[in-house]
Amino acid sequence: MIHLNKLTLTTITLLSLAVALPVNDVIAQERLVFKVSAEKTKYIQQHTIDVGDAPGHKVRVFEIHRTYPSNAPVISGTKIVESWTRGISDYTNNNGEATTYGVYVLENGDKFFTRGSLVAVQSPEASDLTATAVGPITGGTGKLARINGMARTLTSANPATGINEIQVEIEYWLPQ
Repeated sequence: MIHLNKLTLTTITLLSLAVALPVNDVIAQERLVFKVSAEKTKYIQQHTIDVGDAPGHKVRVFEIHRTYPSNAPVISGTKIVESWTRGISDYTNNNGEATTYGVYVLENGDKFFTRGSLVAVQSPEASDLTATAVGPITGGTGKLARINGMARTLTSANPATGINEIQVEIEYWLPQ
């Protein structure tokens, strides 16, 4: 009976260690919310093609560059200095879908990447559009190499005039 108790105690101890060991790889979850004004946003390039099947139906590829001020958002203790958004859209009269790919560059050179599915809706009384995108953080470099999370954006834009403002919400976690 003593042998059984030692075996039971040893088994419980080993199982406890197996469960406790991953605690060293604890995940720290953070939430970051920030806005980037139109003054800090520039369309680098846009290429639009009429599809030809219906009036106003177009496909477009685009590239947007954003810079961040001295009070820039901070991720994992480091400021974001710039971001790039590249995408493909399929829309009729500024209403439609897009896929976007984001690259966020930190002041130390580390980067993290996002992918988003976007739905754009044009305001009936104006030529501005509102777009909402949601998607995963797809990877990173340097100390962000193991980053995971989601990005959500709300954009107010007018591609014809080059105006683009964005609010970004990023929920991320990094293994410690």
